[in-house]
Amino acid sequence: MAAVVVGGLVASQYSSELLLGFQGRLGGAARENKDKRKKAKNKKRPVRVYMDGCFDMMHYGHANALRQARALGDELVVGVVSDEEIQTNKGPTVMSMQERVAMVSAVKWVDEIIEAVPYAINEEFMNKLFTDYGIDYIIHGDDPCLLPDGSDAYAHAKKAGRYKQIKRTEGVSSTDIVGRMLLCVRDRGVTESPVHASLQRQFSNGFSSLSHDSNKGSLSAGVGTRYSHFLPTSRRIVQFSNKKGPGPEARIVYIDGAFDLFHAGHVETLKAARQLGDFLLVGIHTDLTISGHRGANHPIMHLHERSLSVLACRYVDEVIIGAPWEVSKDMITTFNISVVVHGTCAEPNDVKNGENDPYAAAKELGIFKLLESPLNMTTSTIIQRILTNHEAYKKRNEKKAESENKYYQSKTYVNGD
Repeated sequence: MAAVVVGGLVASQYSSELLLGFQGRLGGAARENKDKRKKAKNKKRPVRVYMDGCFDMMHYGHANALRQARALGDELVVGVVSDEEIQTNKGPTVMSMQERVAMVSAVKWVDEIIEAVPYAINEEFMNKLFTDYGIDYIIHGDDPCLLPDGSDAYAHAKKAGRYKQIKRTEGVSSTDIVGRMLLCVRDRGVTESPVHASLQRQFSNGFSSLSHDSNKGSLSAGVGTRYSHFLPTSRRIVQFSNKKGPGPEARIVYIDGAFDLFHAGHVETLKAARQLGDFLLVGIHTDLTISGHRGANHPIMHLHERSLSVLACRYVDEVIIGAPWEVSKDMITTFNISVVVHGTCAEPNDVKNGENDPYAAAKELGIFKLLESPLNMTTSTIIQRILTNHEAYKKRNEKKAESENKYYQSKTYVNGD
């Protein structure tokens, strides 16, 4: 009996130990699953923010708006308004839908694009953004966006409590940029006409941009339209920068140019250049260099404006602000450049008397490559589009200039960057 009891006790004790061990393992698994559920619960769904726009003749101000919008969430979804909606609400576009989408897609803060969205965010479209696209907040700048009937295009989002505001980028507007573009017409030997003069006045933001030239017997351009209100700061440059350099074994690709009025042609060329290596370094020529080779009214956008537009491009890793005209052997060594690239489609850059081939050193080293430009597009192409449809653009920009003047007259400080 004792032995049995003892055996029973032993057996019972052994069974209890097994049971306790099994329960311990079960408890551990339960705790582990509970921890996983807790972590999953604590891991928040990414905040998705939405911003829309026409993004016609896209500039660094648009890019900065997208940067600010992205900072308000984890993922930025951008709606590009359709050509038809822009035509109805503002007038004809300068850039096609495909070109505008290409520009927005190239901005490094953009995660997703919705094409051909409506100009006004009505209740139906707003709910679609919330349900189908998982949008948490709708973003717009502090400048008013009014519909033809005078109502606020973002009224529904504001009423729903899902609207957030960002600060409009100082010193840039499409009307001013068009005015600067029209000055360049004179450099190409195009005869001044009443149409050009009218456009010049229309797009100069109120500056006196025309004066009579007794020697030429015609109206000539003044400096009004060329004046930029952009105030470059080191902080803004840092905000646009990738903040990292190439690795020790990186294949560094270098391409330089004016990159004036940054457009889809530039984007596609930079994309192709980036595919040739691991790190794309872009040289931005100085205003003086460009005017010396293209004419007194060039560039349209100033050095820092152009630099920000290029820095915002997702295919660009770093820029040289004020790059030299000539790519010297010393420069190639300093930056450890593996290949120097130049696109086939570009504005004419007349080589001045006594100047050497700017790519002579790269050619001598066998690292120069002529890159076939994916798009046959230049700044002159854009200027010509505006001149071809001048009456429509005149009406469009009359309205826009008026709304911009009202904005600046009633402008107050907005916290943001």
